[in-house]
Amino acid sequence: MASTTQISRNHGDDRLKEIFKKVRRIEITTKKVVNEVMAGEYHSVFKGRGMEFSEVREYYPGDDVRTIDWNVTARTGRPHVKVFSEERELTVILMVDASSSLAFGTRDKTKGELAAELSALIAFSAIENNDRVGLIIFTDRIERSIPPKKGRRHVLRVIREILSFRPETNRTDLALALEYLSRIQRRRAVVFLISDFIAPDYSRALRVANRRHDLIAMTLSDPREREIPPLGLVELEDAETGESLLLDTYDQATRESFAELFGLRLKERVRHFRGMDLDNLELGTAENYERPLLRFFRERARKFR
Repeated sequence: MASTTQISRNHGDDRLKEIFKKVRRIEITTKKVVNEVMAGEYHSVFKGRGMEFSEVREYYPGDDVRTIDWNVTARTGRPHVKVFSEERELTVILMVDASSSLAFGTRDKTKGELAAELSALIAFSAIENNDRVGLIIFTDRIERSIPPKKGRRHVLRVIREILSFRPETNRTDLALALEYLSRIQRRRAVVFLISDFIAPDYSRALRVANRRHDLIAMTLSDPREREIPPLGLVELEDAETGESLLLDTYDQATRESFAELFGLRLKERVRHFRGMDLDNLELGTAENYERPLLRFFRERARKFR
């Protein structure tokens, strides 16, 4: 008879093999998208946003007068301009919500699996452009924090951490996660905040983080959060609080109220994000995310031209 320890070890080995298979599958899928579609879009959106001082040289006709260095001009008696070059590398931070509500999914994948695929796509796009990638996984506490680094091996570790992660708590505290970001990341970074944004008030922390960093909200949802089909009596349970609610889904008014509540929450969140000039991309578990992501990047690139 096999011992309990042996059974546990075999189970652990099987889970590890499954995680490596998932990592490999995600790498193949996302790298194809990166190579064919995303790499150029990523570069056009984020490269050039950060500029660093390079040198001072004499003014030439056609130079932007706003770049004139008045101190050097006064000292030499001839007009000089400051020359800036594109930063050689950016720091990309993936902030991934791992609370229990992300385990929900009624189609091909859960919101958590969608978060992992999006993270991989962004991470591979970043390393194609020689940028550094860091990771913060959070619930109502900071569960994992990996400092930014370059390279494929590092990105595979980041993806593996997201896929294998098991949270210690069920709830979400976005404000705490954003405050942690502000403490550990002093230099400006490109931050992808991947969450369903089902959390207590986080507006102040979000506003502060958005001022300090190039922050992008990626809001995940599932079709069954938008509307519920007529299935009879259904007991809904809040994955984070454990609270339950019994609904008669045959009742049309109940279904309409359910859809209306989601719509109101969505409108309020979008209005809130627009009020602080925060870029937001809504993505669902039943949708192909490649086209919305590509469209989002292209629109963003136009905005910053």
